[in-house]
Amino acid sequence: MSNVHELNGNNLTIDAIVDIARNNAKVKISDESKEKIIKCRKFLESKIDSKEVMYGVNTGIGEFSEIVLNDEQLELFQKNLIYNHSAGIGDPAPIEYVRGALAGRINVHSNGHSGCRLEITQTIVDMLNKGVTPFVCQKGSVGASGDLAPMAQAALLMLGEGQAYYQGELLPGKVAFERAGIPIPGLKARDGLAFINGSNLLTAMSAIHLYDFKKLIKHAEIAAAMSLEALMANMKPYSKKLHEVRGFQGAVKSAISIRKCLEGSDLITGKIKTKVQDAYSMRSSPQVIGTARDSIRWAQEQVEIELNGVGDNPIFFPDDNEVLSGANFQGSPVSLPMDSAGAAITMVSVLSERRLNRLLNPALSQGLPSFLTDKAGLYSGLMLSQYTADTLIVEQRILSTPASVQSIPAAADQEDFVSMGMNTALKNKQILENAQSVIGIEFFAAAQALDFRDFNYGQGVTKAYQVIRKYIEYLDEDRPLYNDHNTITELVRSNEILESVESVIGDLDIE
Repeated sequence: MSNVHELNGNNLTIDAIVDIARNNAKVKISDESKEKIIKCRKFLESKIDSKEVMYGVNTGIGEFSEIVLNDEQLELFQKNLIYNHSAGIGDPAPIEYVRGALAGRINVHSNGHSGCRLEITQTIVDMLNKGVTPFVCQKGSVGASGDLAPMAQAALLMLGEGQAYYQGELLPGKVAFERAGIPIPGLKARDGLAFINGSNLLTAMSAIHLYDFKKLIKHAEIAAAMSLEALMANMKPYSKKLHEVRGFQGAVKSAISIRKCLEGSDLITGKIKTKVQDAYSMRSSPQVIGTARDSIRWAQEQVEIELNGVGDNPIFFPDDNEVLSGANFQGSPVSLPMDSAGAAITMVSVLSERRLNRLLNPALSQGLPSFLTDKAGLYSGLMLSQYTADTLIVEQRILSTPASVQSIPAAADQEDFVSMGMNTALKNKQILENAQSVIGIEFFAAAQALDFRDFNYGQGVTKAYQVIRKYIEYLDEDRPLYNDHNTITELVRSNEILESVESVIGDLDIE
């Protein structure tokens, strides 16, 4: 990725968000966007001078939107707005999430429809580039009007208040700015609301989760390929043309991906005798994992639209001499597809556990020893690994209940439908973490199973096996398994298996 991402309101991708949020890449505002921000601010100031009533500028908010403020109250109102909206609770949001949210907010402003001063947007740029990250409580947003509570906590720094991380320390906001050499801009009319009024934190979290979901999907395909080898699967269901005649893009890609991992295998060349037809968990893997690919693709389209859209209220149109108040902060366009994406990851995990079951169950495993131990009875092998996978999947199923239909009215019913998109984002983090462990346990079992087979494996499968064996020894006799489970989870999380396999067989997203 680029060392510096130039934001102009229409070019922000999930890969760029991850680069900024996770890799500390720098950002800048395009010159054209700076001009748009300045032009919009001048337009707003002319409206204030002419005493035009504008929501959140010279009126209260929510239930108080009909109360008009006088000129002396405008700046104090912005300060009070940030104070009373800094109402979150709980543990701090991870730094990468907050950095992603700040980048998203810069991009909203860069469209030139938010009305804040350029100094506010530039201060956010400086915060990202100099490593000042607001301390933000993770919980408190209902996803409309955007992520008000966490974004308000971040906006406290504009007043020289709040707290921020800088060079590994949690400091008072004013101190963090002083050490980083960032001037405190203060908040004038409209500035505060322009900082907080969008679904930027839940969208940044969703972008980061989608990036990791896509990596996880490819891990699931590699794990499936390993299990198919170990179970001596019939590979005809993985024919590209079989999936092309149905037409689902994800299934076509998944079938190609899994078959790629098996190139060079005796299963492909026909040297191994297989069943005429395998169980669903084996022959339906492209359809199921492919459906998750399609769900994630849709979610990515929605998230990237939101990253580049004007999520704000009100919205200013200087060229048309118009101010429109609406609900472009509503998080539902992200919440619903991300609920679907999280459920898709759970579905892939359920499928993984079913292949795990076939590896462990001697009635289903094509001659593999019970629970993958050759001293059954004295040893229990990987029997308890399935228990662990099962409890994680039950938790994932609970978390897959959609948050996007869970609205609870607030603000004296002025805000009577909210997206609950932050709940979606929070539970997707847990779904991801569980899925990394479930897929990891399938890797653990598949590697153990391959040690009982004696034929030529696919190049991708062989490479995945080799990486796993760098960290986890063959289970010759029983040992505490929690170390293995945690090790394989971290291995999946690190993407070392995926990167090693792709170094041998190419990108699993390329046909």
